[in-house]
Amino acid sequence: MLPDEPSWEDLFGPDQGTTPTGATSPTPPGHEAPAAARRLEPAPDLQHLSRRDRRRFEEAERERMNGSPPPPPRRRRRWGALVAVLVVLALLAGGGGYVWSQYSTQIIKVMGWGGPNDYTGTGDGQPASITIVSGQVGSDIATSLYKAGVTKSYDAFYQLLLKTPATFEPGTYKLQKQMSAKAALAVLTDPKNRVISKVVLPEGYTLKQMLARLSSGTGVPLSDFQAAAKNYTALGVPKSAPSLEGFLFPATYEFDPGLSARQILQRLVDRMNQSLDAAGVAASNRLHVLTLASIIQKEGGSTKDFYKVARVFQNRLDKGMLLQSDATVSYGAGSSRISTTDAQRADAANKYNTYVHVGLPIGPIAAPGDAAIAAALHPAAGPWLYFVLVNGYTGQTVFSTTLAQHNAAVLQWQAWLRAHPNYDK
Repeated sequence: MLPDEPSWEDLFGPDQGTTPTGATSPTPPGHEAPAAARRLEPAPDLQHLSRRDRRRFEEAERERMNGSPPPPPRRRRRWGALVAVLVVLALLAGGGGYVWSQYSTQIIKVMGWGGPNDYTGTGDGQPASITIVSGQVGSDIATSLYKAGVTKSYDAFYQLLLKTPATFEPGTYKLQKQMSAKAALAVLTDPKNRVISKVVLPEGYTLKQMLARLSSGTGVPLSDFQAAAKNYTALGVPKSAPSLEGFLFPATYEFDPGLSARQILQRLVDRMNQSLDAAGVAASNRLHVLTLASIIQKEGGSTKDFYKVARVFQNRLDKGMLLQSDATVSYGAGSSRISTTDAQRADAANKYNTYVHVGLPIGPIAAPGDAAIAAALHPAAGPWLYFVLVNGYTGQTVFSTTLAQHNAAVLQWQAWLRAHPNYDK
């Protein structure tokens, strides 16, 4: 009982019990009247009591009748704050980082946590990166920055974009953690900050050379490229082709980090198909065109002679003559040199040996470019049946219609080789 509150007796008088003679006397402790008798007792007048005192009376009455303690008094709770906390927890559990990235500022404001929602500097020195994919909008980029720990909140960057519209180029960008939204925006809008791997693949490179350079330029293991190249039909290369050789287009490429060997090779195959489509080459004729174009690429010297070289090979094919290309023999023998030996030229087991086998070899021997493809499709007009390189550095080539003319040009080439012993090593 609180010392400043009225007692039971103060409010209602002494406790009453009914005796056999009809007189009333206080009920001794522990000897309460039977329930039936208590129900017959007149209820005290509660109308004059306040709500608070009436409630206390009812609690005391229950305790007196049942001998059990009254329930604890109800206390007001801050339901608004509790509900807000539960909503935040539910959102975080259901939507995780996405909900927080989208509504962090609003949640902070509602909960009254306060504090700025943006960093102030250009980063803390810890590296971070995000990748912008074609088709993404500002909200996507704001989410990526927040998740990567670059910006302090989603809103910091997104609200800046609303005030400062910007254009973003797809790619991977290297940033730092804890950057201000303004500093992050400056990095992302400068193409120089894109993280790329540039790889140059020259015309005439073999598949082996291409895979080695791709691995070196991208950091993807060479074994990954070799494994992907073995499954070349999955890249869209005809089953009739003996390998991926010749189906990778030679060019300068830029690759974003994280690409697999298969993705990179697929891009090169797609680029070759793009050139073949532009040249009007039907799918059924692509192996033939690329095989011829690859020989032109390796044997042609300068691009201006490609069309004449193409004519020589086409004339020989039309006449059923052996192509007698040293480049094809060398490729089949696993050599990187242009020159061949008598034994190599006599090896019939070499399926690329055009000194023994009539017609084109079984597949390309290198990666032809657009010029070689165009030459294979549109040879120059002329009667030539022979050609030979006479200057390895300038690409000068002599074209002949008779064997005698050709033999004289061969002597010229041999003399040049003796004068330049380190060529073709």
